[in-house]
Amino acid sequence: MYNPRLPPTGAPHPARSSQVDQNFRRSLSLTDGTLLVAGGIIGSGIFLTTGVMAASLPSPLLLLAVWLAAGGISLLGALAFGELGAMMPSAGGPYVYLREAYGEGAGFFYGWIMLVAGQSGSIAALAAGFAEYLGVLAPKLGVERIVFSPQLLGWHGTISAGQIAGVACIVALSAANYIGLRWGAWVQNLSTAAKLAALAALVLLGAWLGRGDWRHLAPAAGGPLPHHLGGVLLTALIGGLWAYDGWIYLTYVGAEIRHPERNLSRSLIYGILIVACIYIACNVLYFYALPITRLAGVTRVAFAAVSALLGPSAAGAIAALIMLSCFGAMNAGILSGARIYVPMAADGQFFRVLARVHPRRHTPGPSLAIQAFWASVLTLSGRYDQLFTYVIFIMTMAYMASVAGLFVLRRKRPEWPRPYRCIGYPYVPAVYLLITAVFAGNMVLTRPGETGAGLALVALGLPVYLLFRRGAAAA
Repeated sequence: MYNPRLPPTGAPHPARSSQVDQNFRRSLSLTDGTLLVAGGIIGSGIFLTTGVMAASLPSPLLLLAVWLAAGGISLLGALAFGELGAMMPSAGGPYVYLREAYGEGAGFFYGWIMLVAGQSGSIAALAAGFAEYLGVLAPKLGVERIVFSPQLLGWHGTISAGQIAGVACIVALSAANYIGLRWGAWVQNLSTAAKLAALAALVLLGAWLGRGDWRHLAPAAGGPLPHHLGGVLLTALIGGLWAYDGWIYLTYVGAEIRHPERNLSRSLIYGILIVACIYIACNVLYFYALPITRLAGVTRVAFAAVSALLGPSAAGAIAALIMLSCFGAMNAGILSGARIYVPMAADGQFFRVLARVHPRRHTPGPSLAIQAFWASVLTLSGRYDQLFTYVIFIMTMAYMASVAGLFVLRRKRPEWPRPYRCIGYPYVPAVYLLITAVFAGNMVLTRPGETGAGLALVALGLPVYLLFRRGAAAA
């Protein structure tokens, strides 16, 4: 059990939500945490993103460098989050870090955007990915089969069998995580171990039995490089960072990690390194299978590569692997995401009922329920992709603000216990902030509409924040 050195007399304990955290149980081991990180990261991105990136960056070696850079940037951020998480091993992760560094408003808007679009949209997107590839194996359960067409106030929509299957998956996983943390962790560990083994087997079998050509990876294998190479690299990096996103999930369950002073940072590092090795190996396999000119613009790049290596009969195995990958990442998002809203509600910044944690199961039932409901609505509406695209910029800014909060809290609360200190401080977090600032600036220049829409979603939370703040003041 984590037992930090008490801060000096008169100094507040770093986790103001410690009363809430006492309702949870520290039962996640180092292995559980590492598999949660790896399982939360590996969703559908590695199976889809490379072809899109190759359309603008026709160089296998540069693309591999982008994938490696995305992993390195994620690791830099994780090192900083490791200190914050060990110092404040509380439910909610960045909600608590932002609240303590900048005030309650910063914490609220993080929780708001995660519920409205970030976390819920990610869960919905994974549910849709699961359903799409379920349709490959069982067409009657796919997204192409329309079950009914609702009409409401002049609005006409369609609901497919695949959407219903996706919602059913969200509900089932939410129920499993309500039964108990060990149930959710068991599902996570099993699904992550299975997909890591399947990906490793795919790479080994493809390289051993496949009919590829290593010359596809030669420097001259692609076409001419674009004139504005820097901007293209930054744009490609968006896809890479999106595929690595999910490592932050571990910080949401900070109140449930055993010995977080050492296990939280280790789980982050081990998980990202495992995923980086898998991602690089998969991309090498893609380029071994087909020349980059045939991969450019292909959405289902894993299908194309494996079919070229092992024949069309392997398509079913890839569909099953992607389903498993989406399933595991969805469970990681559901398990961890519900913990954000518990301290938020306990602070009086959201509906009080969401602060409830079951006294015997030690799981946040109301938060799991509202998250499942909204993610299901997004799945049925088909608007999750658009919403999630809108908040990529906001989530990047939240990551930057959290890492910058490391500097703020070192000055603001130097007396707080820090059982783990960020390796390479202040240079490592400073480099992360510099890289992500360039990345965010490029998003503003190249995607002004999406970044503006993301800011508008944040602004929609302002009246909600004022309403709950007024209610808390009145109480």
